[in-house]
Amino acid sequence: MTNVLILGANGQIARQVIAQLKSSKAAMKLTLFLRNADRIKDIAPADSTIIDGDTTDTDALKKAMKGQDVVYANLAGSNIEAQAKDVVSVMDALRIKRLIWISTLGIYDEVPGKFGEWNNKTLGSYIQNYAAAAQVIEHSDLDYTLVRPAWLTNKDEIDYETTEKSEEFKGTEVSRKSVANFVVHLIQEPNLEVKHSVGVNKPNTDGDKPAWY
Repeated sequence: MTNVLILGANGQIARQVIAQLKSSKAAMKLTLFLRNADRIKDIAPADSTIIDGDTTDTDALKKAMKGQDVVYANLAGSNIEAQAKDVVSVMDALRIKRLIWISTLGIYDEVPGKFGEWNNKTLGSYIQNYAAAAQVIEHSDLDYTLVRPAWLTNKDEIDYETTEKSEEFKGTEVSRKSVANFVVHLIQEPNLEVKHSVGVNKPNTDGDKPAWY
């Protein structure tokens, strides 16, 4: 049995991850950590633990993290760097190693051409905040994977490719369902992409900006 803690469990990608884990045959015990916990009861597995909490509350984090094998963080906010520091600190204290962290494209200035220019202008300080959080994680001794999705859609499809930190980002968009599928693979096979930062995009979606924007 693998114990998995999902931080920010009501996020749109996180909800897709929960749904995909529920339909898999893998032996998983989920702990779902979020503010206003009633929001997740509609999709939570019957045997899951639901915790109402905030990642800035390190005491609540410690209680949630005890006994976990994998931490998957689907967090957001202008204080994302501080949240990263708290997550890393508590994981270190409890000697938990495996972290999957949702970040964003552009944190290494890895998005080329006109799309990169548009992405930087459109996201602005959002990129800097997430880049700072990524540095916290990359400078830790955790077995982390940073996931950098392209611009997200709600398309009902699983269709994606990946790039590494040293490579130029590809494409402009990807479905949340696809990103969730990648996260599920990482949860089920925790030795994959350890200490890597991975871009995730739908193939053949190159352009100056997402086609739907």
